[in-house]
Amino acid sequence: MAAAPQQITPQINQITRQIIGAAMRVHTALGPGLLESAYRACLIHELRKRGFKVASEVGLPVIYLGEKIDLGYRIDLIVADCVIVEIKCVEAINAVHKAQLLSYMRLSGRQIGLLINFHVEHLKDGIKRMVDGYDWQKNSTTESTEFHGGTPRSF
Repeated sequence: MAAAPQQITPQINQITRQIIGAAMRVHTALGPGLLESAYRACLIHELRKRGFKVASEVGLPVIYLGEKIDLGYRIDLIVADCVIVEIKCVEAINAVHKAQLLSYMRLSGRQIGLLINFHVEHLKDGIKRMVDGYDWQKNSTTESTEFHGGTPRSF
């Protein structure tokens, strides 16, 4: 069973803005074309410089019929213990990448995730923010936010 759902707050929205800003700084410095591991290491460095607690390559077991099964799933980053960041270096974000992030969010009980594809000319074109859950308030966000599991109640 996943952890209890978190409440989406203005603070979490601010954290996602800070993560996006850090990713943009990394992309500006490095450009596209490197391996995912290079962007991950630099993003971790940038986020920690900004004072964030960052966990990397976090194991994620699957709970099947009440039993915990370790299948080797790894979340790229968990920032401030509330935002999942999945890093990609691919030609385009596909539905399978979004499904992966959504699955990680649901299995971990976290409702906010960022999918960041560094293999783009302009990083703003490679960022997807996803929200999962029914009990949350949308205080401020970007156009690229995708909602899953319910309809946003307030804008």
